[in-house]
Amino acid sequence: MSRYHEIKHRVATTFQRHVGNPLLRRLPAQPVLETTGRKSGEPRQTPIGGRKVGREFWIVSEFGEKSQYVRNIQADPRVRLRLKGQWHTGTAHLLPDDDPRARLRALPRFNSAAVQAIGTDLLTIRVDLDD
Repeated sequence: MSRYHEIKHRVATTFQRHVGNPLLRRLPAQPVLETTGRKSGEPRQTPIGGRKVGREFWIVSEFGEKSQYVRNIQADPRVRLRLKGQWHTGTAHLLPDDDPRARLRALPRFNSAAVQAIGTDLLTIRVDLDD
């Protein structure tokens, strides 16, 4: 990762961790992905953007395998997803062969623009919902 991307990643994740995520998690309409912490075993909730299509929910991670929630998925792909105030269980799949820029064009515009603006290593994720 270049020095510029490293600084961009550090600034963005610090802001998300301390400002953005705590605020967004409180909004009932905000989708939230809950993973299991790979070290702690504790639930970790991350506000996300994406779109439900049938029984799948599509996400693009802006920092790929550097994202903490992606690392948690690698350790345990079972997740919960809050959609419109309701929790759903599912299994997350990392899709490195999917074109994340093309995928972003099919996802909500505002979130997609933010992901492209701050992202340094885009990665598509599909959550197969159980219900």
